[in-house]
Amino acid sequence: MSDRRHFLKLLGTAAACGGLAGLSPAMATAPAARFASHRPPRAQRKFTSDAVEREIARVRACIGDPKLAWMFENCYPNTLDTTVELGTLEGKPDTFVITGDIDAMWLRDSSAQVSPYVALAKNDPALRRLFRGLIRRQAHCIRIDPYANAFLRDPHAPPLSWARQDETAMAPGVGERKWEIDSLCWPIRIAHAYWQATGDAEPFDGGWRAAMQRVLATFHEQQRLHGPGPYHFQRTSPRPSDTVPLEGYGNPTRPNGMIHSMFRPSDDACLYPLFVPANLFAVVALRQLAVMSQAIHHDAAFATACTSLAREVEQAAHRDGRLRDEAGDYWAYEIDGYGNRLFMDDANIPSLLGLPYLGCCAADDPTYRRTRKRAWSSDNPYFFKGTAAEGIGGPHEGLRMIWPMSIVMRALTSDDPGEIRQCLRWLRDTDAGTGFMHETFDQDDPAHFTRAWFAWANSLFGELMVKLADERPALLRQP
Repeated sequence: MSDRRHFLKLLGTAAACGGLAGLSPAMATAPAARFASHRPPRAQRKFTSDAVEREIARVRACIGDPKLAWMFENCYPNTLDTTVELGTLEGKPDTFVITGDIDAMWLRDSSAQVSPYVALAKNDPALRRLFRGLIRRQAHCIRIDPYANAFLRDPHAPPLSWARQDETAMAPGVGERKWEIDSLCWPIRIAHAYWQATGDAEPFDGGWRAAMQRVLATFHEQQRLHGPGPYHFQRTSPRPSDTVPLEGYGNPTRPNGMIHSMFRPSDDACLYPLFVPANLFAVVALRQLAVMSQAIHHDAAFATACTSLAREVEQAAHRDGRLRDEAGDYWAYEIDGYGNRLFMDDANIPSLLGLPYLGCCAADDPTYRRTRKRAWSSDNPYFFKGTAAEGIGGPHEGLRMIWPMSIVMRALTSDDPGEIRQCLRWLRDTDAGTGFMHETFDQDDPAHFTRAWFAWANSLFGELMVKLADERPALLRQP
């Protein structure tokens, strides 16, 4: 579709968001070429969905700021346009989703990347096929190794270049083997969301059930109530956050019922192995798994085992995972069970900022509100404030580097229109003219950024814009 035809189509669909008032004067007069689509030509897209294309037109017509509208059109379908590979696996549909500029599939990223499309799957056979394939592929990966975070499409390919000398038990098909609790939670989250949205139980076959048994067993192993368990990991690297101390088993802990994690969702090593946000995420995921197991497979025993573990982890996290000051309780980021607690936050999800997004608490929960305020302040050593924006980063890309995902997450967890609009301004003005989200950008210079092709961040931004179009259309209409 030409830029002019596309622009006219937007004018025609703007009525869904209040007529032409949904478009700013700048958008009504600016040359369409100024914001020409940066999507690949249709013939070069990895995957197309009529439902997604309709959603792009609907939401874009609701966005009063022309640059934000352009960025939404680029970002929202980026996962489908560029990262999805369809095929067959064991004679059934298969979907392999790379992260973007890294040719491997992370269990976390692949789940988060497709999350914005779940609501559209019920009425789109192509999307249902995509989700069925991804759910099966993720279950296949978990059966290969529940401790791995990244996998390769070719089971005979060597690990990712930086992981080939790692001292750990690498299985064929594994790209990297960093044990992160959330790697097993995200596939449950997307499977549950898909099942809730469609009622489709087709992908939850014997292979998926076997994978879920591995999830439960791995979580039990990493409670470390009877020893450290089988996982260890070491890497020769100039970055200390790339390896795990004490022969690869992590810093000492006093087991308390929580699950140990050697790495954070940033792929950086934990300082204290009892990582609070991921444990709270595991509680949610285990309860979702219990509901599915009971409803789909009528497996009461497995459902009970999942809810029992969720209760153990939740009680331990609430008992030991908090700090307190004169204002009240707030969540720690990591603890060791001996009384040592680390407060910080990292932009990658699960994070303290993102707890309501994952269903771990309500957005107005008092403990969360106190935690959120601290995370978005100088109390967090990885909160950065510069002339371009303010936001949360993390050790993965170093000081001064803000992750756009943190700004998106602040907006997703906010009920303050002014705060949301400020987040949209920062997101709009820090893309360095590319029309996409990046992994990070310098707090004073958005032209200094990492990862031009990072699909998770693009999907999350698209998810925010859809949410605002549905829940706050008047805010989104304002230029």
